[in-house]
Amino acid sequence: MRAHFGTDGIRGRANENLTVDMAYRIGQYLGHTFVSGKILIGKDTRLSSSMLEAALSAGISTCGGNAYQLGVCSTPSLVYLVKNENFDGGIMITASHNPYYDNGIKIISAEGSKIDSAFEQKIEDYIYSDRNLPLAIGQQIGQIKDYRKGLDDYYRHLFTEFPLDLSAYKIIIDCANGSSTITAPYVFEKLNAQLTVTNNQPDGYNINRDCGSTHINKLVAEVKKGNYDVGFAFDGDADRVIAVTSDGQIVDGDKIIYCCGKYLQEKGLLKNGKVVTTVMANLGLFKKLDEQHIGYEKTQVGDKYVYQCMQENGYVLGGEQSGHIIFSQYASTGDGLLTSLMLLKVMKETGKSLNELTDDLFIYPQILINVEVKDKEECLKNKQLLEKCAQVQKALQDNGRVLVRASGTESLVRVMIEAQNDQLCQKYADEIVQVIEEINN
Repeated sequence: MRAHFGTDGIRGRANENLTVDMAYRIGQYLGHTFVSGKILIGKDTRLSSSMLEAALSAGISTCGGNAYQLGVCSTPSLVYLVKNENFDGGIMITASHNPYYDNGIKIISAEGSKIDSAFEQKIEDYIYSDRNLPLAIGQQIGQIKDYRKGLDDYYRHLFTEFPLDLSAYKIIIDCANGSSTITAPYVFEKLNAQLTVTNNQPDGYNINRDCGSTHINKLVAEVKKGNYDVGFAFDGDADRVIAVTSDGQIVDGDKIIYCCGKYLQEKGLLKNGKVVTTVMANLGLFKKLDEQHIGYEKTQVGDKYVYQCMQENGYVLGGEQSGHIIFSQYASTGDGLLTSLMLLKVMKETGKSLNELTDDLFIYPQILINVEVKDKEECLKNKQLLEKCAQVQKALQDNGRVLVRASGTESLVRVMIEAQNDQLCQKYADEIVQVIEEINN
């Protein structure tokens, strides 16, 4: 059983369960395994990122690979460069939306996707084995190179795909004191936006702290106060974005998929007539897509499952409620900056505000409760729980939804209820949680 790799790479508390020794051995394995050993490394702004960058780079070069350091960058910019500039693979050092004391290691394949489970298992086996890979000697020792210039190619890609004049738009962005502090202001300024930038002074400690896409109410207040046309809040590594309309309405991933799905359908660009969501997407989205005659596929939670479904079926749009949206025509992963440009493109071409584009989508109130259990799989098979869930779904009819699932990484059962109001959500969630707790005792 893998101890560290989850749905989004390795993540843990820096120098506790994510150590320099681990990073060094991961670097060794990749430097030894990849054919030419050309590996791109990027990082976010948290305190431990440079430490892990040094360890990974040392491990790569020790075993004969070459580490190209992109510096502080967004995850999608690194993925784009790995895929398009002939790298054998890439490593992004980030814990995304987590606090500064956490960090993570995402390993990217040459095709621009996350590595498969079999490769993850091999890396994990090496981390904990007594085996040592042969060290390179003489001229075989790898190099560590500065590759910050690579971001220019990512910018050219965005400007080519989105040649927008944003001079008519008053925009505010929240960079979460993370990766987007490098990328987003530069791109919006080059596109002539009337731009205000907030939370763009990273100090190693303040990434995601009371800011960014996980603290969206801060941006809502700023948009309403400053009379902006639109606001965008990114997460720590800038692969997600949540938008805010001019009147302060939150536009999450479900609303983004709805807005862009409609646009692509009207343009005849929604291949196979479907979008991809996860099972956690809001019931309101599914109902509205049905109304618009847009099909959809549901995957398990995790952007890699969304992308896998898109690849297998040729779909062009997919994503998660969190704001991790994939436009496969342009990228193989979620890109918060690209998504914000796509929304602005739709606004500009339709002449409509973001509120006008999304306000007909009713988002059902939702509650999510995590319950710690001894055996999550056995709990989900329990007859009493299954009967209770069926009873609640029958009471909700088609005006609500019950979803009870196991956590992918922890001993938790997640209870999600959607209903017409908050009171019903709480009532039915409490009833199901009570059954789970009785089962667990």
